[in-house]
Amino acid sequence: MPPRSTHPLLAVVTGLALLLAACATPPAPPPPVVDRSPPREPPPPPPPVRPPPAEPPTARGLPPPATPRSLDELRRQAAQRIVAAQPERVYEGPPPDPLLAVPVLKVELHADGSVRRIEVLREPRQAKDTIQTAIEAVRRAAPFGDVSRLPKPWVFNETFLFNAERRFKLLTLER
Repeated sequence: MPPRSTHPLLAVVTGLALLLAACATPPAPPPPVVDRSPPREPPPPPPPVRPPPAEPPTARGLPPPATPRSLDELRRQAAQRIVAAQPERVYEGPPPDPLLAVPVLKVELHADGSVRRIEVLREPRQAKDTIQTAIEAVRRAAPFGDVSRLPKPWVFNETFLFNAERRFKLLTLER
């Protein structure tokens, strides 16, 4: 038989003390440590902001574009602005036979008429430099007017007819 506790009161008091200790609130956190060191140097200033990369020349001297009322009007207005933006690169009269190159571009616009993307749909077999000339001509003539009220996609195609002197005419204006 196990020995009996000679002090039952001691066991009860110890149990109550443990129970009360478990129910007590936790001690308060220590006060925050105050940094008494001298103030630190401010961080160095951020590096200067670089200007955005130079954009291709825009249609300086052109009047603000009109708001096109249809996709056909957009295409015709864009062709007129391309020619007006660089008359020195455009030839007069009928297209020669044979043409030097006939690149075809698909021009996608933002709602404000600025160029979003240009895709080459037809690449000439010779005089491949005319592709870049055509792309630059489109960028120089932009923007092409607020197209936000037209149905999406805001896209038009343009065919450039280059002669031997690398001057162009636009098929849209020949029709």
